[in-house]
Amino acid sequence: MAAIVGVHGIGKYRYYRDAGYSAVKAAEALRAKWNRYLRAGLAGSPHAEDDHIVEVAYYAHHLAARRPEVRAAHRAEARAATAMDAEAQRVFVEWASQLDGIKDAVGESLTGALRWAVERLMERLDGRAAAFATLFCPEVAAYLESPNGAARTAARRAVADTLRRNQPCVVIAHSLGSVVAYEALHAEPDLRVDLLVTLGSPLGMRNVVFERLLPAPLDGRGRRPPGVARWVNIADAHDIAAIPPSLAADFIGVDQESLVDLDWIDFHTAEKYLGTKELASCLSPYLAKPAPVR
Repeated sequence: MAAIVGVHGIGKYRYYRDAGYSAVKAAEALRAKWNRYLRAGLAGSPHAEDDHIVEVAYYAHHLAARRPEVRAAHRAEARAATAMDAEAQRVFVEWASQLDGIKDAVGESLTGALRWAVERLMERLDGRAAAFATLFCPEVAAYLESPNGAARTAARRAVADTLRRNQPCVVIAHSLGSVVAYEALHAEPDLRVDLLVTLGSPLGMRNVVFERLLPAPLDGRGRRPPGVARWVNIADAHDIAAIPPSLAADFIGVDQESLVDLDWIDFHTAEKYLGTKELASCLSPYLAKPAPVR
């Protein structure tokens, strides 16, 4: 049975901290959840009852140490957003300016007073998107703060160490985790992975992620990490983290892409992505063969 390592997305620090979990225990709790979600997606297949995910690389605590926490509740989201530091607010404005129905509100008048811009844009978001922003923007800002910043280096190392320890056949990276996994695999080119699956990935998001990737895009395009044999990208066309949902135009080496239609409320959760038939289909050939000797 092929081993799979997961790389989690945003919003995983506070939940596990409030439960009193250490980073190790948080990773184990995530592994149990991801296996449950994946079993649901594999229902009816010969491998549906197996636990395929051997570990979920946990890095959230490294990002939390670099940024003040921002809490959001109902219409307090606007206040929570303006409590973000300046870099997270800049990420928010750049991200929001790419959303349908919001981008028309961004113009020269918003380039001066950052806090005012954040407040105005937040008022235009519905509650789900506003709550999402207060998680997404600070964590993205924390990770991308500087090319060799402490948070970025530690998060990338946590993922690389997990991959080296488990030597998985498949890596499934969700949300911001796809950015961390992409950079970790580039930084450690000897790490070999048969299949990389990115779910709801913001890798191609202009002015927020894409231009700040390591290694930097060459001639306007990123590249599949050298140790990855195959890359599959899966995204909901309406996922507000996956902008754009397709990565093939911006990255050389994306072998397959699937647009899915997730729950309109849970538009970005790992549970919904791991339960898709598209993911089950691309995993099937790897689950059917024995784990390779590496």
